[in-house]
Amino acid sequence: MKFGPVPLDAATGAVLAHSLTLPDGKLPKGRVLSPPDIARLDKAGIAQVTVARLDPQDVPEDDAALALAQALVPDPDAQGLRLSGAGAGRVNLIAAGPGLIEIDVAAVSALNGIEPMITLATLPPLKRVVAGAMVATVKIIAYAVDRAQLAAACDAARGAMRLLPPQIATATLIETRVGDAAPPDKGRRAMAERLARLDARLTARQVVPHDEAPLARAIAEAPGELVLVLTASATSDIDDVAPAALRAAGGQVTRFGMPVDPGNLLFLGYLADGRPVIGLPGCARSPALNGADWVLERVICSRAVSSDDIAAMGVGGLLKEMPTRPRPRRARDDAAGAK
Repeated sequence: MKFGPVPLDAATGAVLAHSLTLPDGKLPKGRVLSPPDIARLDKAGIAQVTVARLDPQDVPEDDAALALAQALVPDPDAQGLRLSGAGAGRVNLIAAGPGLIEIDVAAVSALNGIEPMITLATLPPLKRVVAGAMVATVKIIAYAVDRAQLAAACDAARGAMRLLPPQIATATLIETRVGDAAPPDKGRRAMAERLARLDARLTARQVVPHDEAPLARAIAEAPGELVLVLTASATSDIDDVAPAALRAAGGQVTRFGMPVDPGNLLFLGYLADGRPVIGLPGCARSPALNGADWVLERVICSRAVSSDDIAAMGVGGLLKEMPTRPRPRRARDDAAGAK
């Protein structure tokens, strides 16, 4: 592609590089100049214009953007994504439903390393999205790109993104109590809202004493495809009441504790029938983002969550300070510094 100023008699068929306001209206940038356009420019007293002139091996920006987007999403139904129309060298990738966006990070990096004029910007990997959300945008920066470089970009990122839709429709939340009074329903409301974002719902409420035996029975008999445990007293050790109750119910604990704050006191395990069990940290009673959200979303969308996966969440795991936190970190730090 050749870019620069040319006299009007050499501009027919070239792409206008910059918008121009004429007495009879505007000529937008990116317009392929036709003979009537040249006549309007001449009438306005403009002797030369800055244009992009395509070579035979060049692919126009909209065609290139669409080709790359179609390479990224060769099977829209299977990948849970759809494409917008092409315009100004851009095509957006849209989520067809709720879920998590899975990205081949190495493939996207390879695509973006081929030619700076060929770009793909995405949401972070495993970001939860709703139907209609834009998850990525292909942008061809120049008015055209080389056909061979475009082909290399298409090959590098073919099928590199997909939506992981929800696979679990029901969850049982088991709450424990100390004494006779049932806990406030604040935590249940917060969890119901989280599940609704992924088209899942809670089964009937269950509240049991904060003791291993009744909690183990409730876990074993829970009707939901996913079991959630929210205890009246924080789980402080892998041998505390809730993890011990999961083992007593015939399950196993695969991870206790996570490097995400708020959310440290989470545990994850599975029953013998394969159903996942998440021991929720106390911060799950709040609708604010916490570490449990990341684990819950992956589990609902059937994305395996290993102990190593949770360990890796520490990078980026310092979440926004909650204004309602009983003992804010900053206040504690200031007090410690004054001593």
